[in-house]
Amino acid sequence: MTTSTTVVVVTLCIAHFINDASSDKKINRPVNQNLIIVPPDDNLPKFVTPVQNTTVTVGHNALLACIVDNLQTYKVTWAKVKTEMVLTMHQSVIAKDSRISLSYNDHRSWYLHIREVKEDDRGWYMCQINTEPVISQSVYLQVLVPPKIIEDETSSDMVVRELNDVVLQCKATGYPEPYVMWRRGDGNDFNYNGEKVNVVDGEKLHFNKISRLHMGTYYCIAQNGIPPPFNKKISLTVHFPPILHVPNQLVGATLSQKVTLLCISEAYPKSINYWTRGTGEMIIPGERYEIAYKHDMYTTNMMMTIHKVQPEDYGTYTCVSINPLGNTDGVIKLYEVTKPLETDWKLSLSSSDNITKITEDLSNQIISLNSTSRASKCGLDTIAASLLCIIGKLYKLSRRYFKN
Repeated sequence: MTTSTTVVVVTLCIAHFINDASSDKKINRPVNQNLIIVPPDDNLPKFVTPVQNTTVTVGHNALLACIVDNLQTYKVTWAKVKTEMVLTMHQSVIAKDSRISLSYNDHRSWYLHIREVKEDDRGWYMCQINTEPVISQSVYLQVLVPPKIIEDETSSDMVVRELNDVVLQCKATGYPEPYVMWRRGDGNDFNYNGEKVNVVDGEKLHFNKISRLHMGTYYCIAQNGIPPPFNKKISLTVHFPPILHVPNQLVGATLSQKVTLLCISEAYPKSINYWTRGTGEMIIPGERYEIAYKHDMYTTNMMMTIHKVQPEDYGTYTCVSINPLGNTDGVIKLYEVTKPLETDWKLSLSSSDNITKITEDLSNQIISLNSTSRASKCGLDTIAASLLCIIGKLYKLSRRYFKN
């Protein structure tokens, strides 16, 4: 090659070529694709080391470095490859973006500053020297983005009928692509289509024939390793008609006794609850009738206490539960229990005579044994002798007890 050979000038079209050759999928895992064109003359400027790719989180500041030896009177230019836009030229900032600035040191180190990095800043940047031919090297700026829920594509609070199929959906964005999972708001395990789970992976939470047990809050959690993780609370409300459970349908009470009747109602929306007598007359709380309700999500304990039961209180009572989806009732019968006769407690022990008679023979054997054995003093000569001695003492105590 002679000196008259035509010199090919490399311009930013090379950057355009690099951009076209690097698809978005490749950029997802950038490598240091430095383009270095070495001039034939060693006295010309040269890059000291390859530029290192840079990774920052969105909103933070980025610093891209370009180190040049022997710059002489040549000039350094920074450009963004994707847009073919010149950002700086030698000591001047060309870009109109106020976030971009330039710093340099002894015409050797040239730093491109990008303040409060945006996701759009991700991509290849080129440091060029205006030699002939142009020499340049490229650096990739990776921008990490914390996860964020896409509200328009994510479910909001839902109200559904029991036994319907229900799908909760959660879409998230971020870089790298977020991982999405679901968890109950109370942190408890829940039945997910026949399987007891604590966490469900994926963007969709699909319930087949939803039940009242699924009612509650659920968290869609998106995370990609870039803090902070993002979550959204979704309330799932299940509507169903009332169902009544009566633990005791027959309740006995003596006259003047205090007794409590209990019905357990399950309903949502919450039910209206009340008590009636067998005649259909609604019971109004008063001096002898105390009515209380204890609520828990969709369950209500209906309690009616009757103080000092009178003869007219015996009969049937009905607990009623009503909501917009239906109504139901339960019946409890209150019957009289006769008080047991108060007799001398010793009479109840009349069978003790039989017990005494049965144990007399055993006592005689013990006494006989005591007269011929050293076990009479409850020694430990033999296990059998000791046991017989103990039984004998118990017998004597029982005799005293019954005499008294």
